[in-house]
Amino acid sequence: MATEEEPGRATDWRELVAVVLLSVTAIATAWTGFQASKWGGAMSISFSQASSARIEANRQQTIANRMQTIQVGVFGQWLQAYSSGDDQLADFLEARFPAPLDAAFPVWLDSKPLKNPDAAPTPFDLPEYRLEPVDKAAAADARADAKFAEALRNNQRGDNYTVLTIAFATVLFFAALSGRMRSIRAQWGLLAIGGAGFIASAIVLLTLPKLV
Repeated sequence: MATEEEPGRATDWRELVAVVLLSVTAIATAWTGFQASKWGGAMSISFSQASSARIEANRQQTIANRMQTIQVGVFGQWLQAYSSGDDQLADFLEARFPAPLDAAFPVWLDSKPLKNPDAAPTPFDLPEYRLEPVDKAAAADARADAKFAEALRNNQRGDNYTVLTIAFATVLFFAALSGRMRSIRAQWGLLAIGGAGFIASAIVLLTLPKLV
């Protein structure tokens, strides 16, 4: 009588293992799909932020170019007035030099550019001449580069979760297929393959970063 119950018990155990494996794997599959979607959204946000930062960098650089063009023009007028001996016009222009030309110009004059061959050709070549929009453009460019790199990382993370979703779907396939086999050995074999796949996929899942 006991021998007649063994196949039934084996079937009960197999069905229990299959149900547990199917249930846990279904939850893991849903979770990895959710994470893939979240990381895809994070990637899109990072790309958008990188684009905005790049636009800001271009805007600040345009402002800097316009400021420098105006200041180069004013400095050119001063040079003309100075070379023609019109001290009144030269003094008038010098008193109205905009920043940062007003800070660099005295340093440039003190270097005696007409006599000192090592002097900077113009005040614009001195470290004292530093346009604030240029610094802002550089900072925005750095933010854009960082956000672009972050977007690429987020994209890779989303791809990793997508691969895991496929791996868990494969586990579901083997677990479900085991119930279609007539041989007990084949049933347990397919469950073993599915269980091994689940364990490997779960280990990888635990190592991946997560968004909630």
